[in-house]
Amino acid sequence: MMWKNEHIQWEPEDFCGIDEVSIPSEVLWKPDITIEEIIEKDKATPSPHLTILSDGRVFVKNDQVLVTMCRMQVFKFPFDIQTCTLTFKSVVYSGKQIKLITNNQANSGFSWYSMAMRTKFEWLLISMTVHAEPATSFDFTQDQVIFIISMKRRSALGIINFLLPILLFFSLDLASFLISDSGGEKLSFKVTMLLAVTVMQLVLNEILPSSSERIPLIVVFCIGIFTLMMLSLLETILVMYLTDKDSASQDSKTDQSQSDGWKIHFHIHLNLNKWTSCLCDLSADETPTELLKVGNCTLKV
Repeated sequence: MMWKNEHIQWEPEDFCGIDEVSIPSEVLWKPDITIEEIIEKDKATPSPHLTILSDGRVFVKNDQVLVTMCRMQVFKFPFDIQTCTLTFKSVVYSGKQIKLITNNQANSGFSWYSMAMRTKFEWLLISMTVHAEPATSFDFTQDQVIFIISMKRRSALGIINFLLPILLFFSLDLASFLISDSGGEKLSFKVTMLLAVTVMQLVLNEILPSSSERIPLIVVFCIGIFTLMMLSLLETILVMYLTDKDSASQDSKTDQSQSDGWKIHFHIHLNLNKWTSCLCDLSADETPTELLKVGNCTLKV
């Protein structure tokens, strides 16, 4: 920030050519400029000195670590573009007492701001615009300077850390159809894959902000993958149930055929015994012409 103090001026020629001096920041008055969107107190150490020029201009430079509020649209996560604002204004002074204006080089210094960003590992700065406008609240008008910042998320991290593992788990689940249904290895493998996708959904819940108004596409994608893997698990359980039921039916048919074979052998043996007993009752001196067959026995006429 820079402002002019009319009570501090000197001629550099009268003081050995000194045109600027640094003094402790507690000595002079400073404007109470704050950020409207801030939600957490700044933890950075403020600069202990001010720089005063010979014409009365005062410069102060502070590095601040800010936690601000910004409504994010994560419908296309991790390919989303966010637009956030930083509104600078005074706490107690009106627009007549403090007039805020922007630096002429604020809009043209985009490349410098892009290099100065310290969170470049996750976000890529696309554009930044600065404009000043008054704000009125309860008949109290204040000047404010608004920074509109557009950032693009680096999608490579989201693809490698989340999307790629989900697709690999789904591919392994499809490959599990080649496993035989005779044992329980296939069922346990599918349950393991389903639990892995569940863990990835918990990780996604921690990554995504809760301020989005629409359901992100990546959530719909994960729900679809989870549903397909659930149907695959249910299909495996049904196939194993039908296979076991068919095996039990074949075993019962085999036992039934063996039982029927024993019954047939028993009837044949019983009939032979009847024929033998009937033939043994006949007289030995009878001729074959005087014999009649009745049922299973040969009787004397």
